Amino acid sequence: MCGIIGIVGKEEVTDRLVDGLRRMEYRGYDSAGVCTLHGGQLVRRRAEGKLANLAKELAVNDAPGNVGIAHTRWATHGAPTANNAHPHATAEVALVHNGIIENFRELRNELEERGRVFESETDSEVVAHLVSEQVEQGATPEEAVKAVLPRLRGAFALAIAFRSHPDMLIGARLGSPLVLGFGDGETFLGSDALALAPLTQQITYLEEGDWIVVQRAGAQVYDADNNPVEREVTTSGASAAAVEKGNFRHFMQKEIFEQPTVVAQTLQSYIRQVDRSVALPDMDIDLSEIRRVTIVACGTSYYAGMVAKYWFEQFARLPVDIDVASEFRYRDPVLEPGGLALFISQSGETADTLAALRHCKANGQKIAVVVNVPTSSMAREADLLLPTHAGPEIGVASTKAFTCQLAVLAALAAHMAVKRGMMSREEEAEVVDHLMEAPAMLNAALGYDDEIAAMAHHIAPARDVLYLGRGQDYPLALEGALKLKEISYIHAEGYASGEMKHGPIALIDEAVPVIVLAPSGPLFEKTVSNMQEVRARGGKVVLISDGDGIETAGEDCIGLVHMPEVHPLIAPLVYSVPIQLLAYHVAVVKGTDVDQPRNLAKSVTVE
Repeated sequence: MCGIIGIVGKEEVTDRLVDGLRRMEYRGYDSAGVCTLHGGQLVRRRAEGKLANLAKELAVNDAPGNVGIAHTRWATHGAPTANNAHPHATAEVALVHNGIIENFRELRNELEERGRVFESETDSEVVAHLVSEQVEQGATPEEAVKAVLPRLRGAFALAIAFRSHPDMLIGARLGSPLVLGFGDGETFLGSDALALAPLTQQITYLEEGDWIVVQRAGAQVYDADNNPVEREVTTSGASAAAVEKGNFRHFMQKEIFEQPTVVAQTLQSYIRQVDRSVALPDMDIDLSEIRRVTIVACGTSYYAGMVAKYWFEQFARLPVDIDVASEFRYRDPVLEPGGLALFISQSGETADTLAALRHCKANGQKIAVVVNVPTSSMAREADLLLPTHAGPEIGVASTKAFTCQLAVLAALAAHMAVKRGMMSREEEAEVVDHLMEAPAMLNAALGYDDEIAAMAHHIAPARDVLYLGRGQDYPLALEGALKLKEISYIHAEGYASGEMKHGPIALIDEAVPVIVLAPSGPLFEKTVSNMQEVRARGGKVVLISDGDGIETAGEDCIGLVHMPEVHPLIAPLVYSVPIQLLAYHVAVVKGTDVDQPRNLAKSVTVE
C-alpha cells in the first residue's frame, strides 16, 4: 500500500505535502517524492528509502509552488529505487498512484511501439504516458483522464498534475481509497483522512469509480459514467495529534499500552451496562436465522477470526468456516443461502478481503464487517458494520486493533447466542461481566513489561522460535510467531501444542526457544505434558501463565511471564499483551526498525 496526497493551495505546499506523507509513512516507506507546479514547470524531487531522505533532498533542492502532489511508496512493480519512486512524470504530466495496473505490460508495449520512453520499471508510469499522450494531442486534462481511465485494469487511486494547468489536480479511484478535503480557499486529496487531519476536518469519501477535478474554490466529482455527482461532506474524526508518539520510544509501544483504554472504548459501544446485555448497531439482518458463518481475513485479523470461531461454535452453536482472504475465492467456496459472511480488517481496504466481500455479496450472503475505519470501502458495503474504536494504528505490526477486534467478536458471538436461544439472559450477563473486566486485566498484564523486557535477550540470539498453545491459545501462538517474524526478522512458527510430536519436535534443541501460552484451566495439564517433551530434548521454555500455572510448571524455564488469573473468555485479549511485548523488546534488542519493518506495509491494497 502506498500513500498519496495532493494540495491545490494558496501558499507554498511542499512542507505540508511532506507532513502529510509523514502521517502516511506507515502505508509505505521504500521511497518518497513530491512534484509541484512552479513557473510553468513540473518541479519533481524523489529519494530512495525513508521519508527522511526526501527531506534531505528538499533541503538541498527545494520544490516551490502552491500546487503539488506527493507519494510514499510500498514497492509492487520495480525495486525501491529513486527512478521507480513517484511521482512519475513526462514533460506535460506528473502523477502519483496507489494500487496496481494489471494490464500495464500490454499498455507499456503499446506505448513503446509509439516511441514513448520509460524511465522506471513501474506499472504506474504507463498511466502518466497515456494521459500525457492525450494532452500532447490537444485534449484537455478532463478529456485526457476520461479517455484513459477505462483502459486501466486493476486498482488505483490517482492524483495527477498538469504543467499547462497549474491551478488544478485531477484525482480518480477504483479499488483503492481516496478522500477529498475542503479548506479555506484550498482543496486537498489524500489516501486517508489522517493525512489531511492538520489541513481540514471537512472530508468527502470518493466512491468506487469516481474521478474528480480539484481546484482552489472546490471540486467537481464525476462518477464512473462521467456524470457530475454530489458526494456527502462529512466531518472527519481524524486527529492531527494521533500520530504523535508522546513519551514512548515507538508507535508500536504506545499502541500496546493504549489497549486498556481502546478496548474499554470499544466495549462501551457494544455493551449496555444498565442491564448487562450486548447491543449491536441497527442492521438489516435477522441473526436468529443465520445457519452458518464464513469468516474471511488476512494476517493478524485472520487470527482474531480463528479465536472467534471458538466463540461462535461454543456460545452460539453455529458452524464456522474461516479462510485466508487471498485464497478464499480461488477454491470456489460453497456459500449456502442465508449465510453470514464476516470480514475482519484494520483498514477496511485490504484488496483481497474486499474482493472476497464482493464475491460473498454476489452469492447472496449477508455481510458483516469488523473494521477500525468506519468510512472504509468494506464498511460502506456492509449490511452490519461493527467498528472497533482503536484509533489510528501507525505501527505496521497490529496490536491494539487485534485486541479491539477480539472484543467486538466476543460481543457478537454472545449476541448471536442469545438470538439463537443458545444463551440465557443470565449467561449473557455473566459474559458481559467478564468482558468488562478485560481493560483492567490488560492493564495488569502491562505491569509485567519490565520482566518481559529483561528476558528478551534470551530470545534475540535465536534463529528459530516456536510458540505453542491449545484451544483459543493456538491462534495466539500463531499471532505471537507472526509478531516476532514481522519486527525482529527471527523465523518463528506457531503450533497447536498437541501437534509438537507430529513433526516440529524434530527442531527442538538448546538453540530453539519455545514460548508456551498456558493459562491454568481444563487444557493446562495437556499443555504441560507438551512442555515436558520440549524439556526432555534440551529445549528452552518461556512459560506465559497465571500464578497457579507457574507454580505447577514453572520450574526449569528460562523465562516466566506471570499473567493475572482471568476467565477463559477474555484470556485471548489479556495474553495478547505478553506476546506483543516480547516481540517488541526482542526487536529493540536486535536494533530493527520496530514501526516500519522491512518489506511490510500497514494495509495491502493490491492482491
